[in-house]
Amino acid sequence: MKNNDFDELLEGLDFDIEEPHTGHRERFFKKLDQEVSKPEEKGKVRRLWAPIMAIAASFLLAFFLLGEFVAPTASAKNADLASISPEMKQTQEFYTGLIQKELNILEAESSPETKVIIDDALQQMEKLEKNYEELRKDLVNSGKDNRVIHAMIQNFQQRIDLLNNVLTQIENIKTLKNQNHEDNII
Repeated sequence: MKNNDFDELLEGLDFDIEEPHTGHRERFFKKLDQEVSKPEEKGKVRRLWAPIMAIAASFLLAFFLLGEFVAPTASAKNADLASISPEMKQTQEFYTGLIQKELNILEAESSPETKVIIDDALQQMEKLEKNYEELRKDLVNSGKDNRVIHAMIQNFQQRIDLLNNVLTQIENIKTLKNQNHEDNII
């Protein structure tokens, strides 16, 4: 580029060539001195907190690293169908919701005539729940084996079948009771 072209290029640009207001330099140095004094105060606080934060970070790191070795049983407690996949989580939520709904119905149907049947059903539900807890442990130990997953789903189905059978028996008892009362009235 020739010298003339360079001059023509710069000629069209508007440069700010005004001088700063009077006292600008003094105001600038005053602000600079104020900023220099503030970091000293912040530096004291930072010097106090830095070792504390370093120790806390070390403890957290050690906790997470040792947690994998010390507490594999904690992951066994959390092992469930929901930990396998989103579809299994939906399956588990469906079955647990259905079981809870039927347990609520069972509690509502409780009466002196059905007390024995309901108590027996609740004992069998406890056995199935213990079986399910064993399956949860097996799930962790087996590395999420499909057979264990299938057994867990069957356990849910057995609980639902048990509750359905008990509710059917309760309905039969209520029907027989109503029929006996109808015979006595006539």
